[in-house]
Amino acid sequence: MNAASASAVSAGPMFQLPFPCGETWVGSSKSPAHTAGYEVDFNGSAGDGNGDLGRTVVAAAAGTVVMSEFRTADGFGKVIKIRHSDGSVTLYAHLNDLLVSKGATVRQGQKIGTVGKTSKKYKMLAHLHYEQRTSSGRIVPATFNGARFRYPNQTLTSKNCGGGQATTPPPATGGTKNPYSATQVCGSGFKQIDSAALGTLGRVVLLYSASSGQNCVVTLRNNVSGKVAMRAYLELKDQPRKTGAGSFQYYAGPIRAKAAHICIKWGGAIGSVRYDSPLEHCG
Repeated sequence: MNAASASAVSAGPMFQLPFPCGETWVGSSKSPAHTAGYEVDFNGSAGDGNGDLGRTVVAAAAGTVVMSEFRTADGFGKVIKIRHSDGSVTLYAHLNDLLVSKGATVRQGQKIGTVGKTSKKYKMLAHLHYEQRTSSGRIVPATFNGARFRYPNQTLTSKNCGGGQATTPPPATGGTKNPYSATQVCGSGFKQIDSAALGTLGRVVLLYSASSGQNCVVTLRNNVSGKVAMRAYLELKDQPRKTGAGSFQYYAGPIRAKAAHICIKWGGAIGSVRYDSPLEHCG
């Protein structure tokens, strides 16, 4: 590799999994519709049917949206393409929602859409079809966090932790690692469907239980030392907001409410750093 080639490679993005930080997804390249062999279909778990419908999709790297539309001829359905710093492109297909428009600049980890099953050509269960392409449009083996995807199948945990190249958010100010997870706080049967970073301090997590039809929101600190002001909330469309706020060491919440087929707003804060979602997750 000559010096010019080495420089070009180093200037390229460090792609991360196209899902929120900490989520685990199963990727497969086995679909007979895959012509290049390097496409990846993602589900939360193998054989989970439409269980991933409406889950968050984020940008694998920063870039500019060059396509955000419903396509018919190629079977992609609702599809987004993002061009990155080195000219390469990532593609996200069969989306349920398109949340960014053509021409928009997006950061790594920014929510761009939701998992769906849209296609004019194929009938399918909900999943994310994902591709990495060269500047000329050739589909190439996908890499995540600097490692090549192990075709044909691999289970991966997202390191897409909020707009940087670091694999995990740095600790806020020392302290010890939070021993609690969002699932532990919300309870058995809840599955994470979305999350938002609160800088380096922690994150707000949205979960759902299919058995009870409940959503649950919890705000978690990354590293804990003493107590800080924290908040978590859940608001169903046209209903009063439910909030848990106070001075806590580990987490705020859990805030639960039955929200099957109801649009919601959710969010939380640690100190002055806050996240407030739009009205979403209406499925």
